[in-house]
Amino acid sequence: MTVTVEKPAAPAEGARSARSLVDAVFRAREISIAGALALLVLFTWVAEPRFLNDQGVKDLLLNAAILVLLAVGQSVVVITRNIDLSVGSVVGLSAFACGKFVSGTDHGVLTVLLLGVLVGAVCGAVSGSLVSFGKVPALVVTLGMLYIIQGLDYWWAQGEQISAADVPQSVLDLGSGSVLGIPYLPLISVLVLAGTAYFLRMYASGRELYAIGSSPEAARLAGVPIRRRVLGAYLFSGAVSGFAGALWLARFGTVVADNAHGWELTVVSAVVVGGVAIVGGTGTVWGAALGALLLTTIVSALAVLKVDSFWADAIAGALLLAAISVDRIVNVRMTRALRKRSAR
Repeated sequence: MTVTVEKPAAPAEGARSARSLVDAVFRAREISIAGALALLVLFTWVAEPRFLNDQGVKDLLLNAAILVLLAVGQSVVVITRNIDLSVGSVVGLSAFACGKFVSGTDHGVLTVLLLGVLVGAVCGAVSGSLVSFGKVPALVVTLGMLYIIQGLDYWWAQGEQISAADVPQSVLDLGSGSVLGIPYLPLISVLVLAGTAYFLRMYASGRELYAIGSSPEAARLAGVPIRRRVLGAYLFSGAVSGFAGALWLARFGTVVADNAHGWELTVVSAVVVGGVAIVGGTGTVWGAALGALLLTTIVSALAVLKVDSFWADAIAGALLLAAISVDRIVNVRMTRALRKRSAR
């Protein structure tokens, strides 16, 4: 007598199939962003060949470096179905704190960078604790933190400005130096980007962030420590923002209380345009970095073409609305496709 046993692996195969479909969609999204970026650069270069001379390329990379860092930190938070609107104010506070600390001294680069990370991590820990353990909505917490940090920064600065003449040369060299013709700041951003991408893809705790964003209830039932992971995401975002503040000091030398004021929405726009779904659970930091590079290139291209800078904000807003609309359409179609596959 022959007994036929059905394969129990069908659900797993279905899950793999669903995951591959999602990955393919967002890979296509990132490729389309890279294509749009290439077309923008090509069009601007044809209109103004100086756009891609040595200094033009260096300026473009330097301008994008800090925004890319902030987009990486923000992506980790957004993946968990949260948001951090305080990143710009953290950059300002960190830049001023680092400038105040090194003003008129000979402190080294490492000390400045560690101080920036510490300032940002404290801010991230406060926001993350309120969101994860206090269960206060992320939008409310981080908007409140934005105003608190800005107020603290203005109170501390009292209108004071720290000039490049007061900053140690070793710190300024970090912002202006290069290796093999490539500035240090973009290289640092790429290292942070690659390390974060590797962690999210290869470590269980990184993949759990996606699980939380996809379905918090399912993640909880699966034993994922949601509170700790969300707190960790905010700690990382805060630390990266503080680190970016220290690099801001190195890049510009002169800092005031309102550095990076209003960057919050630019960072969120870069992340969403780069394919990280605002509802969480999907997207990559590579896509967010491409989104940041695209927005920075738009601003630079408009400046080169002598177009009113107002259009940079208008284009960024249009891209944000388009990205959210595309996400919605893609999610609906993927849901239908996955249901059809399950029915088979």
